[in-house]
Amino acid sequence: MNAPTTIGKYQIQGMLGQGGMGTVYKGFDPAIHREVAVKTVTKSALDPADLQYALTRFRHEAQAVGRLTHPNIAAIYDYGEDLDLAFIVIELVHGKSLFQHLQAKSRLEPKEVGDLVAQLLDGLGYAHARGVVHRDVKPSNILVTNDGRVKITDFGIARLDSSQLTHVGEIMGSPGYMSPEQFLGTEIDARSDIYSVAVIAYELLAGRRPFTGNDAEVMRQVLNERAANPSEHNPAISAQLDWAVQKALTKERAQRFQRAEEFAEAFAKGIQASIRQSMSVPGPVDLTEVTTQRMDPDLLAAARMIASAREEERPAAVPDPGAKKARILFVDDEERVLSALRSIFRTQYHVFTATNGPQALAFVKRFHPNVVVSDQRMPEMTGVDLLRQVREVAPESVSMLITGYSDLSAIVGSINEGEVFRFISKPWNQQELQQAVSDAVAVSLGLADAAAVPTEVPGELSGSILVMGRDETLYRVVNEMFGKGGAVLRADDVDGMFAALESREIAVIVADIEKGASEATASFKLLKQEHPEILTVVVTDAADAELVIELINEAQIFRFIHKPVSVPLLRQHLGAALKRYAEYRQSPQLARRHRVAPPKVKDESLAEKVGGRVRSLKGWFGLAEK
Repeated sequence: MNAPTTIGKYQIQGMLGQGGMGTVYKGFDPAIHREVAVKTVTKSALDPADLQYALTRFRHEAQAVGRLTHPNIAAIYDYGEDLDLAFIVIELVHGKSLFQHLQAKSRLEPKEVGDLVAQLLDGLGYAHARGVVHRDVKPSNILVTNDGRVKITDFGIARLDSSQLTHVGEIMGSPGYMSPEQFLGTEIDARSDIYSVAVIAYELLAGRRPFTGNDAEVMRQVLNERAANPSEHNPAISAQLDWAVQKALTKERAQRFQRAEEFAEAFAKGIQASIRQSMSVPGPVDLTEVTTQRMDPDLLAAARMIASAREEERPAAVPDPGAKKARILFVDDEERVLSALRSIFRTQYHVFTATNGPQALAFVKRFHPNVVVSDQRMPEMTGVDLLRQVREVAPESVSMLITGYSDLSAIVGSINEGEVFRFISKPWNQQELQQAVSDAVAVSLGLADAAAVPTEVPGELSGSILVMGRDETLYRVVNEMFGKGGAVLRADDVDGMFAALESREIAVIVADIEKGASEATASFKLLKQEHPEILTVVVTDAADAELVIELINEAQIFRFIHKPVSVPLLRQHLGAALKRYAEYRQSPQLARRHRVAPPKVKDESLAEKVGGRVRSLKGWFGLAEK
């Protein structure tokens, strides 16, 4: 079939490509002397039953992109129809599709990948903000100009925020790049495009897609399996970049990046980390080597003392200005619970109560109680939300949460936010509750003492980070983040951990604890009793809420991180732990107040074995002595 000489007002200068529905021509607009691409649908080539549907989609593409003006989206200039053809006039892009680049099998440098993905996400983020979801993001729909600019094309199955073109249950997309929800035929939104970009990013980095095989096999893997990290195919990829790609590939949309901009930011940081890693890859530190490590300046900035924090201005009126008793605020929406708590504590402390979060927060802002004890399940504001705000307005108040074992997500979330000192489980043991409140009061008074006597952080901190666990990836991640600022050590198991503790001052332990690891659990309980200055961050995939509460209450675990590990979250928690360790060095009484009561270790022989090793450890700044 010969090419037409004109289509509409456009002069046709040749053919650029051909498909089952029509042809793409190189055209020229004589009115404004501009080269264009003319994408056509040949009506006679379609079955009459399919014609109207195809034309509707074609018009839909023109409507979707016609409202978008962005340097990374191929512009649409015009739309028209005649008896034989429907056509869209598109910006002519001089270059190749990303599919053609991938076919050439030339692996791009990390910086080039970062630049391409950044442009792709920038264009899609712009479209999403204007109610347009592409829904078919794949390499053949991404053009790369000769000077490296990305142009997104083929919005033919895009979803407009006002469109009724497709319905739930209709599967649209290209299998190799489709999200789980696309395979399931459920509602599609911007997060599906983010997933597709993650597949492309994975392919650019690793030289292969995360899931391969025929369409049915790809679908099975997408719905049921977790992809290998890109670094398993390309060792130049950093752990942070692995994390960014895996988060965007998460099967549950709520767990992915919610906006293209969020993915772009995380991906860029991962690319930067990969470039730094390729320039200098630090080796593991020998556990027998004893050196004094200088802290990274950024970590020193994060390790300012409690005393350097801005003090909240105290109101003139307090419940009892001359009283020696501590002030305790109990928050619960059940009056019978509050009555029981008042009867238990009113002889020891000044007891105040509130029946909801807003009421409690108003009290805290005005009177700054020493301890706030809140129920988790309340109307208007959950206990976790309340305690998070309490920490902001009264950082010297110590918070405790009353909760049921079913609240595992609340437990882990609140301890990681740093609000909660202890957890009280319902129904509570009165003796244990009284001891927990007493410990909280002591910590609160210690915080006030530290704030009253400002001290300076030393220029150097010798405490190291110890990563315990057989998974080398966790050590690699921590070493990548903190290896330059201080020694990052590794131990495979509890024996290796104690060997490191005997030879080096350890500030923070990052422990990969598997379910049922009784020796590790007992070790951390006993370690906190003798060495409360050592902070522990637990990485686990265990879903045992009772174990989590046990470790928090009896071992004062500083933070919990669920697998798969979020690299930014790990960085945040380790920074907070190093800050807390700096505070302990400057005000040792704070660490002493975190010494726990003798823990309950069920296996007496295990307790004797571990306890002996713990007691033999050196106290690096005088806290081991009774």
